[in-house]
Amino acid sequence: MLETPARLLRLLSLLQTHRDWPGTELAERLNVTTRTVRRDVERLRELGYPVHATMGPAGGYRLGAGTSLPPLLLDDDEAVAVTVGLRTGAASSVSGIEEASLRALTKVEHVLPSRLRHRVETLENAMVTIPPRGGPTVDADVLTAVSTAIRAAETLRFDYVGHHGARSARTAEPHRLVSWGRRWYLVAWDVGRGDWRTFRADRMSLRTPNGPRFTHREPPDGDVAAYLRRTIGRDIWPYRSRLTVHAPASRIAGRVDGVVTPIDDDTCLLELASDSLDLVALVAGMLDVDFDVESPPELARHLRKLSDRFASAAAQR
Repeated sequence: MLETPARLLRLLSLLQTHRDWPGTELAERLNVTTRTVRRDVERLRELGYPVHATMGPAGGYRLGAGTSLPPLLLDDDEAVAVTVGLRTGAASSVSGIEEASLRALTKVEHVLPSRLRHRVETLENAMVTIPPRGGPTVDADVLTAVSTAIRAAETLRFDYVGHHGARSARTAEPHRLVSWGRRWYLVAWDVGRGDWRTFRADRMSLRTPNGPRFTHREPPDGDVAAYLRRTIGRDIWPYRSRLTVHAPASRIAGRVDGVVTPIDDDTCLLELASDSLDLVALVAGMLDVDFDVESPPELARHLRKLSDRFASAAAQR
């Protein structure tokens, strides 16, 4: 039988799996009597862990949420994952969490056993984290407030700055926050416009209090990620290009960050969203297949200018 401290840690580890544990099953796992299990549960409660008990055939013990954060029990892989996550979080695009991430990282690294400290140091020595430079950052309080509204199904009221600087007052039913690259987006039902919209979180200024509660709708396109990929070019980026690519869609899909639609067995339509025509030209060139420009006209003119420039450079050899 385990000594009391080790047994308590083992009991806590079982309870943290978020399921109901019958006393008899816990006793069998710990190789003790059910009476000992009851005493150990009381010890955990005295230490601040909110262990709930339910009676009946389907009853048992479950670890609930408390008013304060008690010590957590992590296995080796979990401890390493938390440490690496805190290290990268200190250089994220979310403002206001850098100092808190470093404080938490210091506490975790301080209590790591030597075998785990070596693993973490190996990872940290091999990693290079490049902090965002000049890019948009979003306040952690904004993400927290939006997440809370999503969970509570409360309408958000906020001022929004569009891509071209236009300001507007919005009322929206928040559905999901999406982290894409170094930006955060809110996918929400715009009450005033009666349709789904995507909002950059760093361009939102929340108003208080929130609006009335609502009933969550089915996600757009059946999947938020698919919806965002389909619409983000229309809503966010200034250039939207359409190319007829002379290659099967299966050959192009997955190679570019765009929408690929089959036309027939040998051609497909590629829709790209970008902040410059140079980027479209780069992506099209990397595909190494023939293509036709469908739109916009300025893309065709830009490609002709690049073609002349490259031909002139090649002729000088």
